[in-house]
Amino acid sequence: MDLPKDLKYAKTHEWVRINGKTATLGITAFAVEQLRDLVYLDLPKIGATVKQGEPFGEIESVKAVSDLVAPMSGIVTKVNAELADHLDHLNSDPYGNGWMLEVALGDPQEAVGLLDAAAYEKHAAAEHH
Repeated sequence: MDLPKDLKYAKTHEWVRINGKTATLGITAFAVEQLRDLVYLDLPKIGATVKQGEPFGEIESVKAVSDLVAPMSGIVTKVNAELADHLDHLNSDPYGNGWMLEVALGDPQEAVGLLDAAAYEKHAAAEHH
């Protein structure tokens, strides 16, 4: 896995890019690979509150529906509205064009409980076997 080192990762396979008091959220390439053929994405609206450890949306593949779990809490300030019509961005660029939400962080200290790239790689590898 070639993970961006500037991101933090949740054990539920979401990533977060923190930029001051805002954060961008998405799902990892590992998650996309496990889900395979993506068919539907449901994201919250601007102004919605997301809470760390709780579902903020759903992603559906041909074989399963999975919750998207917020790696950090905050208020949604931007939504990647194009993503629902271009799920291929999750396959080709999950850490760039495949971003899902931008949130105004409620508590930046929540990042302390997240994994760095090396720890997430170990977690994903253990789960894969």
